[in-house]
Amino acid sequence: MPQPLAATLTHLRVGNQTFLTTFYQEHRDIFAAWARQQHQLAPAAAHELFRSVLLEFYDQVADGRLTKLPDDVLEHMYHMAAQQLKATSAALPVAEASRRSRLLEQFGQLGSDCQQVLMFFYFRGYNFKKLAGKMGFANATVGRLQKASCLRRLYELHLRGE
Repeated sequence: MPQPLAATLTHLRVGNQTFLTTFYQEHRDIFAAWARQQHQLAPAAAHELFRSVLLEFYDQVADGRLTKLPDDVLEHMYHMAAQQLKATSAALPVAEASRRSRLLEQFGQLGSDCQQVLMFFYFRGYNFKKLAGKMGFANATVGRLQKASCLRRLYELHLRGE
């Protein structure tokens, strides 16, 4: 059973990344061996994957999505890495790939602020308060209104088929 909110998580939440740096240094070679054995990744690609997983772990802690330190952090990292690899290697049907391509193109037509708002909300999982803080909005209500406005613009682009 995961331990209660640990001092490690508290340190990570306030920006102290010593745990992540030490964890990376201590487990880099072990992770690379696992990635080579399980997913046939070269050492450089495995190290990049490990860094990516550690950053995602940090984001989960900083955002409050992860509130308990897993019993086995390395095992948790393996699981996160496997999910990342599965998500990137999943082949999409042609119709879905085409739809996503059009949507990505339409997303690119939005302004950079709208892109950032939608990325923070939908892909990073930020709540409106955190979104407002990251974007420099006055409060959570402004963040909610901005997200709705940006989503409306994306929907209008999608309806026009641009």
